[in-house]
Amino acid sequence: MEFNSTDSYFSPAAQVPTIPTTPQDATDIILRIQEQIRKVFIGQEQVVEQILCALLAGGHVLLEGVPGLGKTLLAKALAQACSCHSSRIQFTPDLMPADVTGHMFYDMKASEFVVRRGPVFTNLMLADEINRAPAKTQAALLEVMQEGQVTIEGETAQLSPPFLVIATQNPIEQDGTYALPEAQLDRFLLHVMFDYPTEQEELALVAASTFERVGDRLDVDKIEAVASPEMIVALQKITAGIRVDDSVLNYALSIVRTTRNWPGIITGAGPRGGIALIRSARASAILAGRDFVTPDDVKQQAIPTLRHRIALSPDAEIEGLTEEHILNRLLDQIEAPRR
Repeated sequence: MEFNSTDSYFSPAAQVPTIPTTPQDATDIILRIQEQIRKVFIGQEQVVEQILCALLAGGHVLLEGVPGLGKTLLAKALAQACSCHSSRIQFTPDLMPADVTGHMFYDMKASEFVVRRGPVFTNLMLADEINRAPAKTQAALLEVMQEGQVTIEGETAQLSPPFLVIATQNPIEQDGTYALPEAQLDRFLLHVMFDYPTEQEELALVAASTFERVGDRLDVDKIEAVASPEMIVALQKITAGIRVDDSVLNYALSIVRTTRNWPGIITGAGPRGGIALIRSARASAILAGRDFVTPDDVKQQAIPTLRHRIALSPDAEIEGLTEEHILNRLLDQIEAPRR
């Protein structure tokens, strides 16, 4: 069995601007991507920004929200704007790990074993309702999300960057679902809550989705490709080089360390939480058009970065408190650097 690393599984990139080299270039490109997404995806600005932050930081996103809010549309729109190859896996209780990563089979005509690559060989993968699959199938994503590689029958293949997993889960259904283990949750850079749109957003959404359209198929044809996979990799390198002052770094670590002994939290965020917070804060700075991280960037990213990395005490849950409530109280008590 042999993996050919030169095989291309990506769509040919459209004519897009040159590779970015400066933070300002990165900001210009990411704002163009955001504008293209707005052509088909109405509202939910914070959710879109968080997805773009994960893209810039080279991380993965867990989207939680009720059905019908546009999670699939958002993933398709992002892939189209970046001219990236995308795939979608509908997670079900009978889904097997090989259905995700791929498997080896015997080709009778060639008289040899051949690898059939799974849907993880892509740039952007939508793992729809990830909590409907059992733990062994969820675990098939651990290696690819952390290492950017897939091992099939003892042979390892590297995925071509960029690689982004957008996983969704439904918070209101419990039957036939499996809670994501801590190791799986920790692979996600951000845990984003997908709420209902505002009244004005929903009005615009319904009007746009029903005018001269038959059925409710997702249509992203309006979106122009304004980036390429190579440009996304360059954006991620620029983001990784954004300056973080020592005082801002200490502020971020204070937030993470305080989660370990804060009332209402029985398990705080580990060191990976601090790493993720700085990575996402750097991406937030790019979106804001800056080449340095501010305390506000850290504070803005603290909740989506840490909410899935802490565990509440039984008393806090009985009181009806959520991770967001607890983290907001914590953030209010930690003084941010003023310069």
